[in-house]
Amino acid sequence: MTDTALIVVDIQNDYFSGGKWELNAVDVAADNAARVITAARIRGDTVIHIRHETPAADAPFFVPGSVGAQLHKKARNQGDELVIVKQFMNPYRETQLREVLEKQGIKKVVVVGNMSHMCIDAVTRSSDDFGYDTTVIHDACATHDLEFNEVKVPSALVHAAFMAALQFGYATVVSADEYLS
Repeated sequence: MTDTALIVVDIQNDYFSGGKWELNAVDVAADNAARVITAARIRGDTVIHIRHETPAADAPFFVPGSVGAQLHKKARNQGDELVIVKQFMNPYRETQLREVLEKQGIKKVVVVGNMSHMCIDAVTRSSDDFGYDTTVIHDACATHDLEFNEVKVPSALVHAAFMAALQFGYATVVSADEYLS
């Protein structure tokens, strides 16, 4: 065991082709996440999978018990890797995530997954707030286009803006190749 935990956030079926909330470039991001997961397993890092469920009966995606809410085959847990189910954007909120990290003596957190502007942002900022040395693998994260006040924001710009903000004050932000080298 090392003092590093890889937090794999919401790499779930609904975000992929045929799912209820497909993200842009999600397959490329998931492939990069899979490379980082493999390396973490080899190094002996703790690997924790986060899976979102939306409990509302009219949930647009991640419906409990649905195929869409399950972890995608590119990022499934193996062996005794913990899967934490969350119902909020921040995987620390009302889950055992922080307790698990503290119990295992984790000092460094590496983040991959979805969506850049929501759960990746939330887990990264909270990890830094809790004192973890935090790294985000930017090309192992995905998002989708947004719109605000009739302004359409392409996913690449959404992603870049959030990665820039996280890099400015919350985390080291690197590519999968940089991280793995």
